[in-house]
Amino acid sequence: NFIWCLSACSPSTSCFPDWPCACPVTTESQQCSCLSSASMGSWVAWTRSGERCALTLALAVLLHSTILRHSAALGSVGQCKPKSSCNECIRTPHCAWCSKVDFLQPGEGQSRRCGSVEALKGRGCTQDKIQSPREGMKLLKNQPINSGQKGDTVVQLRPQSLNLQLRLGVPLQFQVTFRRAEGYPIDLYYLMDLSYSMNDDLQNIKNLGQEILSALTSVTKSVRIGFGSFVDKVALPYVSTVRSKLKNPCPNRLTFCQPAFSFRNVLPLTNDAAEFQRRVSQQNISGNLDSPEAGFDAMMQAAVCQEEIGWRNVTRILVYTSDDTFHTAGDGKLAGIYLPSDGRCHLDAGEYKRSTDYDYPSVGHLSQILSSHNIQLIFAVTDKSVPSYRALSQLIPQSVVGELKEDSSNVVQLISDAYKSLSSTIYLESQGAPHGLDITYDSHCGGGRSLLGQQRGECTNITIDQEISFMVTVSSSACLSGQHKFFIKPQGFSEQLQVTVEMQCDCNCQDLQPRHEFCNGNGTLNCGVCSCDQGHQGRKCECVKEMDRPGGEAGGGGGSGGADLYASCRETNTSQLCSGRGDCVCGQCVCRGVDVRGTYCDCDDSTCNRDNNLICGGHGRCDCGKCVCEPGYSGAACECPDAQTECKGPDGKLCSGQGQCQCNRCQCKQGYYGQYCGYCRHCDPCLTHRECVKCHGTLKDSSDQNCSALCGETLVKRVPSVPGSLCRVEGFVFSTQEKDNAVHIQYAEAPNVIDTTTMIVGSSVSSIIFIGLILIIVYRILLELYDRREYQHFIRDQKNMKWKETQNPLFRDATTTTVNPMFNDS
Repeated sequence: NFIWCLSACSPSTSCFPDWPCACPVTTESQQCSCLSSASMGSWVAWTRSGERCALTLALAVLLHSTILRHSAALGSVGQCKPKSSCNECIRTPHCAWCSKVDFLQPGEGQSRRCGSVEALKGRGCTQDKIQSPREGMKLLKNQPINSGQKGDTVVQLRPQSLNLQLRLGVPLQFQVTFRRAEGYPIDLYYLMDLSYSMNDDLQNIKNLGQEILSALTSVTKSVRIGFGSFVDKVALPYVSTVRSKLKNPCPNRLTFCQPAFSFRNVLPLTNDAAEFQRRVSQQNISGNLDSPEAGFDAMMQAAVCQEEIGWRNVTRILVYTSDDTFHTAGDGKLAGIYLPSDGRCHLDAGEYKRSTDYDYPSVGHLSQILSSHNIQLIFAVTDKSVPSYRALSQLIPQSVVGELKEDSSNVVQLISDAYKSLSSTIYLESQGAPHGLDITYDSHCGGGRSLLGQQRGECTNITIDQEISFMVTVSSSACLSGQHKFFIKPQGFSEQLQVTVEMQCDCNCQDLQPRHEFCNGNGTLNCGVCSCDQGHQGRKCECVKEMDRPGGEAGGGGGSGGADLYASCRETNTSQLCSGRGDCVCGQCVCRGVDVRGTYCDCDDSTCNRDNNLICGGHGRCDCGKCVCEPGYSGAACECPDAQTECKGPDGKLCSGQGQCQCNRCQCKQGYYGQYCGYCRHCDPCLTHRECVKCHGTLKDSSDQNCSALCGETLVKRVPSVPGSLCRVEGFVFSTQEKDNAVHIQYAEAPNVIDTTTMIVGSSVSSIIFIGLILIIVYRILLELYDRREYQHFIRDQKNMKWKETQNPLFRDATTTTVNPMFNDS
C-alpha cells in the first residue's frame, strides 16, 4: 500500500503533474517517490508533516475512478495461470510464487505455490515469502521544459531518460510531454536542380538569399542557410559522353553550360546572406539527356555529410527544388552501376565523386537516413511534378510538397508556408526498440483532441508554446536478457527520450541453501522447493531411489518395499494409484494439476458445477467437487441468489401473482410467460368468454341458469351497442372489463357487415369487363375513322385522274390498205 502526499514531494523527487507522489505506508519520514503505474494501490491522504487526515468523499471518488481507469487501461485485472516453477510463474501475468517451505498441504503439487498474491495470502503465505516482482519506472533525467529565452538550454521534450522494470505480458505506462519552443534555431540547406530547364529559376534564386533569411528570421533569430546543386550521374544514358557535350552539355552551342555533375556542395551553412548571393551568382546551368534527375543522390549526400554541410543540432530543413522527377534504386543498372548506395559521405572538394560507383538510393533508405538525421524535407516542384512528389512525400516522414512557379518566383513564400506546415505537426515515434517489445501511443493534443492506441504519437495544428502530452504504453511478449535501450523522439527534432528496459523474469528468493534441513540434508532448497541430490526423491528428498525393483516399481528407503509404498497411495485396495490424478513418490501422492489435492488426490477443485461457464457461478469456491457458496447465493452451482429483485414486476407483485420466485427468476404457471409472468399464452378474452356470450345470445332469457356453467362468476349484460375494441361470435359482439375483482361482459347484436371478399371480387370483375368494353369501343371508333379517311383519299385521287388518248408509236396496225391507181372513184 502507498500513502498519497497531498503536498509537494521532497526536493529530490520530481513527478509528472498528473501522477501522485507516494510513500510506503510504514514510513514515518518525508521521503516520497513518484507513484508509477506499477504502484497503483490503496491510497490514504497524507500531509507533509506526516499526519493522516480523513479522505473527503470527492477525493475518494476521484482516486477510485483513477485506479479503475488505470487498471482497465493496463489490463491489470486478470487470472493467474499457475506454473510448476518460480521462474515460469513470475513470467506469467498476474502470478506470484510462495517460497514458504511448509506452504503446501499433503498431496499438493508445486504448482500450488503459484497464484495471485491475494490467493497466496489467503492460504497462509506471508508477504516476505511472496515472489512477485513489481513493474515500475525510474526517472533518470527529467529537466523541465524551457524555451531558452534567457540563454538557457532549450528543452522541448520531457523526460529525457528513464528506466523501466517490466514483467512479461504486463504493460507499463508513462507520460511524455512536448512543447514547441519559440525562436528555436534553424539550419536551411537549399538543394537546386541545375539541369537546363531550370535556367530561369537560377536567375531568380541568385537574388533571393536575403529574402529567405528575412522570412525565417520572423520565426527565429538564429538562421543559417546553405546551397547545393545537382544534375545527374556522368554516364550514359543520363549524360552524353561525347567530348564536346561533356564540356558544354547545353542543347544550343551558342549557350555556355558547366559540365554535368551528380551533387556539389556549393556553400556550407552560413548566416551571411551576402556570401549566399555571391556564391549562388557564380553558378551556371548544366544539362543532361533524360528527364529524371539525381535528386536522391544529392539528398543522401546532403544528409550524411554532416561536417561538410555544417549541420547544427537544431531544426534542420532541406529545400529540394526541381521541375522533373527523380532516379531511384535500380536505375543505375542502365549505366552498369550495380553497387547499392552505402549511405556514407563521399564528398571530395565539395563534389560527389563516386556517383558512378554507387546506384541511386532507394526511397526506404533515403527516408531512414533523413529521419535518423532529423532533417525535415520541403519539395518545391513545378505543377507537372507535384503528383509524383506527393506520392513520395507519403513515404518520407516530416516532408511536405509545395507547388513552385515555373521561374521559382514564389520560393520564399513556399518555404515559409511549408515550414509552418511541418512545424505544426508533431510525430512521436520509437527507434531501436528490441524485438518482442510492443509500444503504443495515446496522443492528447489539447482541445479535447485525442488519438488512442496508435503505433506512433500524432498531433496536428500545434502552435508555438502549446504543450501536448503522449501516454506511452510499453509491454513485452518475450523475456529480454540484460538491459535494452531504445529512443522515443519527435520527428524533425534532435531531442529524444532514452528508455532503458530491464525484464523481471527470474526469481530472487535469496534462500539458496545446499543440504538444507527441510530437504533432509539430501538436496538444495531454492524458492521453497527442494532440488534433490542424485539418488534421492520426494518433496523433502526423504526417499532413496531404488531402480529395477520387481514389477518395475521404484521405491524408497526405510526398509519398506515398493509395494508397501504404493499401497499407501491407494485409498482402498481397488482404488487407482493416487486416484489417477497424481504420482506416488515416497509413499505419498503428488497430485498433478493446480486444482487437484488431497491425501489420495481425491479432491479436484475444477469439477464443481458451472453456471454461465463459471465454476460455482463465480459466487463461490469449489471444495473437493462441491460448491461452497458465498452469502446470498445457493444451489449446486451457486446459481441461485437469495434476493427477489428480478421477480418483482412494475406493479410490485412477485411474478405478477402467476408464478413462484426461484433463484431470483420467475417460474410461471402453465400458460403464463414473460420475465414477470405477465403474459398468458391461452388467455385471450375473446377466446375465453366466447362460449359464455354465445350461450347468453342464443337464449331468449339471458339470465337462464344454463349459462352459469360456461360463465361462472362472470357478469354478463346485453346492451344496444358495444363501443371500442370488440370480440365477435356468431352474430354478436362483446367487450370485457375487469372491475372490482370480477369480469364484466357487455354484448350486443353485431351490425350488418358487407362481405368484403364478395365486394372486392365483384368490383374487380366488373371493372375488368367495363374496361374491356371501353377498349373495344375505342378500337372500333378508331378503325372506323381510319376507313373513312382512306375512302376519302380514294375518291379524291379518282377525281384528279386524267386519261390522255395517244397512240403508241411502236404500235403497228394489222390491217393493210392498198389503193388501186386505176380505180376511178367517179
